[in-house]
Amino acid sequence: MRSSSNPVFSSLSESSARGATQFGGAGRAAFQQGQYGQQDFGQHGFGAPQGYEQGYGAPQGYASQAGAGADSRPMTIDDIVTKTALSLGLLSIVGLVAFYLASTNPGLTLPLLLVGGIGGFVVVLLATFGKKMDSAPITLTYSALEGLFVGAATFLFTAGLDAGGVLGAVGSAILGTIGVFVGMLFVYKTGAIRVTPKFTRFITAGIVGVLFAALGSIVLSFFTGGSNPLYDGGPLAIGFCLLCIGLAAFSFLLDFDNADRLVRAGAPATMAWGVALGLVVTLVWLYIEILRLMSYFRD
Repeated sequence: MRSSSNPVFSSLSESSARGATQFGGAGRAAFQQGQYGQQDFGQHGFGAPQGYEQGYGAPQGYASQAGAGADSRPMTIDDIVTKTALSLGLLSIVGLVAFYLASTNPGLTLPLLLVGGIGGFVVVLLATFGKKMDSAPITLTYSALEGLFVGAATFLFTAGLDAGGVLGAVGSAILGTIGVFVGMLFVYKTGAIRVTPKFTRFITAGIVGVLFAALGSIVLSFFTGGSNPLYDGGPLAIGFCLLCIGLAAFSFLLDFDNADRLVRAGAPATMAWGVALGLVVTLVWLYIEILRLMSYFRD
């Protein structure tokens, strides 16, 4: 089984962790968490954790890992869809509240970004290293924290627009995110792009490279009076944003492959919460990057 670049999926299966760069897998979540307000606040990124291996040899093994009394029936696609929809629903509600708070009091934007970004990153670490892949509270807590992050980031990237402009920008970013998700799901189902070990290594290397480039640009900005070419809205910043969007899009293929294999392996239904967590991580990253790109073109 190939390893996903998403740390949550990497932790769902021992075999999925073999033969891939583990810290590269966690890099995308860390990178996504640190993407807020770069050009305005000059802060970015958190350390990338190394994924641990959590294995299941058979359906009985899954049941024992889930714990006594847990739901050990096999996971289905419907379970994944339901858990992911619940997670995104909670994220959307909290995001609307965070956007309202930031719009009525702009001074709350940075606190909301920090609480949501750092809090969400800590939850990802807890889920990854604490073996909480079957925990509904963990996934829902992450969704709530990311709601704060997304709401504040949305306000940041749409500042100065009227109500119609905000709705248009947010609607376009959401449609773009959904479009990429559906498109990559179609690509995966039709086999147009096969998820091979070489493909996995390529995507992982790209994510690690992007992460170090972003962190390096922050260090460089300290010596150039705050100038950050990767986040100043110029041609290089636009190209970097497009690269991030591309990597997020292709990461869906790795996530779909791991989720598909978990279903076929007979993982317990509770593990759908872990799959939902991994998908939300990717969706949030993609949405933020699309919204950022739109703000560059607007500015």
